[in-house]
Amino acid sequence: MGGRRRGLLIAAAAVLGLAAVAASHAATVSAGLLKIRLGGDATQTRIVIDLDHAATGKVIADGADDRRVVLVLQGAATEGTQGAGVGLVKAWVADQTAGGARLRIDLSADGRIKRRFLLPPADGIDHYRYVVDIAPLEAAPVRPTKAAAPTAVRLRAPLPLKKVVVIDAGHGGNDPGARGAMGLEKDINLVAALALKAQLERTGRYKVVMTREADVYVPLEDRVRVAQRSDADLFISLHSDSAAEPGLRGVSVYTLSDKAFARATRFVKADDWFMRASLTSDPGVSDILFDLTQRATKNRSATFAESLVGKLDGRAPLLRRSHRSAGFMVLLAPDVPAVLLEMGFLSNAQDEQRLRDPHQRAELVEGVAAAIDDYFAESTRIAAR
Repeated sequence: MGGRRRGLLIAAAAVLGLAAVAASHAATVSAGLLKIRLGGDATQTRIVIDLDHAATGKVIADGADDRRVVLVLQGAATEGTQGAGVGLVKAWVADQTAGGARLRIDLSADGRIKRRFLLPPADGIDHYRYVVDIAPLEAAPVRPTKAAAPTAVRLRAPLPLKKVVVIDAGHGGNDPGARGAMGLEKDINLVAALALKAQLERTGRYKVVMTREADVYVPLEDRVRVAQRSDADLFISLHSDSAAEPGLRGVSVYTLSDKAFARATRFVKADDWFMRASLTSDPGVSDILFDLTQRATKNRSATFAESLVGKLDGRAPLLRRSHRSAGFMVLLAPDVPAVLLEMGFLSNAQDEQRLRDPHQRAELVEGVAAAIDDYFAESTRIAAR
């Protein structure tokens, strides 16, 4: 795409954004912050904020002074979210202030906001997108008659980030799951999920997101969306199995099978084109990057699954060939490591009793939490090498 055409597109987007901003002044409905996505590299990084209504943006700090960008979306609301960065963005945190949803961004190098604009719903996309482009900070010209002293960048304390773990209590509402002699799978799954949530939150190291916290039905594809929208570092779905053989018992862990790879593409949103198109105009490159992302995610899922099996060994009986693969829908997010844990068989009297016993359930949950700790500790060690 030529420079003139690119400039015209940017200008058109800005005009559309201004029109949407003007329309937002007449609206009284607060904009909900749906998701924050990043793309790009060290030459330019794009931040896309998905909103369900239009909102105006106010720059508090543009990043030039201390590598900290602060932007408030006036009239917008968020429950709080965070994530690691790419390119010029090191990390980001979104929280709620009196003026609206505040986005704080730590930059990995000297940079500042280059442009920002609002895109209204269009071309099949049903929500607003507030776009912020970050570019490297241009060096000040050196005067030949006077030596320029290097300018020290005053850095603030880094943003506190916690690992995001999504816990999915399988089934719920009008979907009871398996039936045991003493009750339903959906109830056992929820009790275990809430216990795991409490265990992780006690450490202070994790932000836990639940796909459900009550006896409600959540469609499978929505559970995947929860993981993607929360920028999850890990997704774990808790289930209880059932079989025709009453003697079959034990824990098993599932990760995504190779045959299910193609199904994951349906979970790439239509507006993800906006991110990919801003990074490369070559569809072949986009396909390769998507494939690499899937495979890297699959490998990380397998790493966690093996750790999980190891931590549960001795705490609960294990099914023979305890690490398995399948095409479960909740495992299909191409960018979130995910496992499905079958905690035991409700068709087996011993397993059902174990799953209903608070002490044995606590033992199982402690094993899952220990595996999560080890997984992220290993990831940190690898990143530090």
